[in-house]
Amino acid sequence: MFPAGRLFIARHGETVFNAAARMQGNDAHTPLTRRGFAQADAMGEALLGTLGREPALELWASDTGRALQTLAVIAEHLGLDWHSARTDRRLAEIGVGRWEGRYYADVTAEQGEIFDRATGLFSARPPEGEWYDGIAERLTAWLRDLDLAPRDRLVITHGITSRVLRGLLAGCDAPPGVDAPVAPPLAQGSLVMIEDGVETLVRTGEAFTPA
Repeated sequence: MFPAGRLFIARHGETVFNAAARMQGNDAHTPLTRRGFAQADAMGEALLGTLGREPALELWASDTGRALQTLAVIAEHLGLDWHSARTDRRLAEIGVGRWEGRYYADVTAEQGEIFDRATGLFSARPPEGEWYDGIAERLTAWLRDLDLAPRDRLVITHGITSRVLRGLLAGCDAPPGVDAPVAPPLAQGSLVMIEDGVETLVRTGEAFTPA
């Protein structure tokens, strides 16, 4: 049983690795670009327009620097103390194993196409990395550990992880070969709200970049 209340879910802003088309995986030290900070600002403004100043909002993020930077900017718009945020490793991005830190172009040159362009998902499992069923398992465990009392929560996570989380909450289908519910992709800088299994777009971003 998933917790009651509204979950506002966002991917972190663009990072230097996103801009350079490098794989981040679980790397905790990829800072936001100027564009990434602008995306976080825009999401903060959108959430302020939805919730108002100093809302009763529980803050969550993965423990990566890029997620916490994004959260800090959004929290400033809301007048909330981002130091009160809770972090959880289970909100981290897909583990890409030996591909972490490498350029997408270099891996593709060696391995062939590693993404399904129709879905925006990995079509090949990263060596010593993670797959979608593993992400769904850890996210389901995180959701079940939350307080069941109805409340609003903001969750800053990652590209692929956010899609699996949205898929679980909205009851999406599992694409072929993925073995987990995955929501459609959203441009970076997008913010959604999910309540009672229904997803509503709060802000639309402007660019799609890989995980």
